[in-house]
Amino acid sequence: MSLRFSLMGPVRAWRDDEEIDLGPRQQRAVLAALLLNNGVRLSNDQIIGMVWDDPTPSAVMALRTYMYKIRKALPELNLKSKDSGYTVRAEIIDDCRGEPLEGLNSTYFEAQRVRLAQHRLKAREDWLERELDVLELQKHVALFPLRERPRALLMHALFREGRQAEALDQYHQARALLNEELGVEPGPDLRKVHAQILKGDLHVPRRPEQLPPDLPDFTGRTQEVAQALRALPNTVGITGMNGSGKTSLATRIAHLVRHSYPDGQIFVRGKDVANELLRAVGVENPVGDKAALWREKARGKRFLIVVDDVQEPAQLAHLHSPGSAMILTSVRRWNELPGVTWLKLSGLTQAEAHQFFRKVLDPARADAEPEAAEEVLSRMSYLPNPIRVLGGKLTSRPHWTVAMLLAQMERETRLGSAVPSDCRSVLAPMVRAEEQLTDEERHLLMCFARRESDVIDVCEAAEMSGVEAGAIEYVLESLADVHLIEPVVLGRYRLPRFVRVYFGWRAPVLTS
Repeated sequence: MSLRFSLMGPVRAWRDDEEIDLGPRQQRAVLAALLLNNGVRLSNDQIIGMVWDDPTPSAVMALRTYMYKIRKALPELNLKSKDSGYTVRAEIIDDCRGEPLEGLNSTYFEAQRVRLAQHRLKAREDWLERELDVLELQKHVALFPLRERPRALLMHALFREGRQAEALDQYHQARALLNEELGVEPGPDLRKVHAQILKGDLHVPRRPEQLPPDLPDFTGRTQEVAQALRALPNTVGITGMNGSGKTSLATRIAHLVRHSYPDGQIFVRGKDVANELLRAVGVENPVGDKAALWREKARGKRFLIVVDDVQEPAQLAHLHSPGSAMILTSVRRWNELPGVTWLKLSGLTQAEAHQFFRKVLDPARADAEPEAAEEVLSRMSYLPNPIRVLGGKLTSRPHWTVAMLLAQMERETRLGSAVPSDCRSVLAPMVRAEEQLTDEERHLLMCFARRESDVIDVCEAAEMSGVEAGAIEYVLESLADVHLIEPVVLGRYRLPRFVRVYFGWRAPVLTS
């Protein structure tokens, strides 16, 4: 379940797509004070000083009342008093609705209104710099005629379109206006663009925009998103079994923070990460030390880099550059990489899985058979990728019920190799995982899948698989590293249901 807030215009909040009633003005002011200090602990006295310019003794009781009501309306915030203070960690968006903090009046909010307006203005100009759209730049320059940065960008955009005379005219307009209104000459950046146009050597820097599109039906992962936002710009790693949605989560996080990295966003999937980074900034066929060349190119810039499906940690050696951020995805957690905040993904929560199923399937069909839907989702261990495939399959069969899908899944499991292609796509994450296994690991999983119990210990694993007791723990830990079994306590492991479904189906094929 996704919780989002906006401070642009009235203070607003949404749970997924449904807006939440935040109560009266002063209650929203208390919430706004917390959101403006996202991740920072505020004492009661600090909050009161932000919300009320001349607080009376009753402000203490009013604050307690508002906190109680905010907790009831927004239990996901886990807003508990600790050491007479409160901390909020939340996702805050800019939905460009109007004046920041609309309707909230205090000295503190007036100052924050100015700060947020400046932040919005900079974000808008960062976007204009990325797009270099002449029409949008002309509108912005008309609104802010004395700001030199958008004027220089407009000159840049006009020159790029072959409109050199118009670009030079923009400089002369700006110079006349600055002289008349402020009595100053254009600044160095505007003069530099003017000189480059006169010489004909104005070049548009290459700015990569490689992020995959964010998924409109992305569901859940609220805690993981919040943890990643706290960790960035330090490196964030996302690990989990195939099908757990690592790439989707990395993409969602990247889209949330991409405006903080104005020099571009780079998406890499491959073995030669340094080479792909250099290609993204226009360096083709680099020679020599590629990592050193990348650090040189990235010096003083702010790039956001997503490296998907890391296979070897050596791929990332010496690529860090101050100011830039990196998000990694990998089935394995590479503990040898320094300074990485790792997030571990498993399935969605039960509620999130049902919510996601309703998004990929008609909600009425999903809600009509709650028990059958729960059984289907449970068999998939609530993993988003298999759920998406099954929801799509049902969508393509409008006369099927969820119970029919469940019956087919049971029949196809018994038929073994007769599983049709659409069912194989559900099992694709497990197929990819199996390709990386040793014979011992594969055999152990097939033995485990045939047991009734979901949990085994080291001794039971050695007995049922025939692997020597001295080697079985290594095999178990190797499987845990790629999330095909889950460590419970030392020496005990649990088998996820989706893994059981797959290797229970594979066992008769491979052992017959």
